Amino acid sequence: MLEQLIFYFPILVLGLLVLGSAIRILREYERGVVFTLGRYTGVKGPGLVLLLPGIQQMVKVDLRVEVLDVPSQDVISRDNVSVKVNAVVYFRAIEPEKAVIQVQDFHQATSELAQTTLRSVLGKHDLDELLSERDKLNNDIQDILDRQTDAWGIKVTNVELKHIDLGEGMVRVMARQAEAERERRAKVINAEGEEQAAQKLLEAARILGQAPEAMQLRYLSTLATIGTQNSSTIVFPFPTEFAQLLSRLAPDHPRGGGDAAR
Repeated sequence: MLEQLIFYFPILVLGLLVLGSAIRILREYERGVVFTLGRYTGVKGPGLVLLLPGIQQMVKVDLRVEVLDVPSQDVISRDNVSVKVNAVVYFRAIEPEKAVIQVQDFHQATSELAQTTLRSVLGKHDLDELLSERDKLNNDIQDILDRQTDAWGIKVTNVELKHIDLGEGMVRVMARQAEAERERRAKVINAEGEEQAAQKLLEAARILGQAPEAMQLRYLSTLATIGTQNSSTIVFPFPTEFAQLLSRLAPDHPRGGGDAAR
């Protein structure tokens, strides 16, 4: 009995090893690309998968969305400004057989493609566009990556620019530019206010000129306002009618004095 157990024990162990290599269990988010004698014969999973030991091999592919952190890239914008830009790419394998057969390592290939595409797309835009139009740039990079990775069975779902780092010199230049822009806006607003005030004064003068009674009321209102102020000096407006009257009487005044002397 002992001799039989010793004889069959290696066979039993070998059978367990063969059975273990023939059974695969794939999770819900995994698929297995099966090759039979080196030829692609299909995609299996999830669940229990049986393989012919020594004849069939299987390569697992994860179908979940993967996050790729694109390393910081040196980018020269269209207006010759050097910046460092990094991004994050979200992608997933939607055709496992292509992801295994068409490219050696789809993770590395997608990473390298994302880096070159990032430099290529951002280099076609000015610095102001890089800072203000991130959504558009994200969509442009995603479209290019999605088209080029389609042959690998990869779907790029999203691209996000994370940081755009400027040199200290460029930061100072942009700060001066922003300050000058604020000063320009302040001057424009002040000029527009002066223009509007002048227009309102002109309209008021035309209205008062059409109604002399309104001018007198305005004159009395001004005197009442001056009288309520704590001031030792009060300036009274001199009506232009009095000035015209005095100018007409002034030439006759010397002659009247001369006649009286004679």
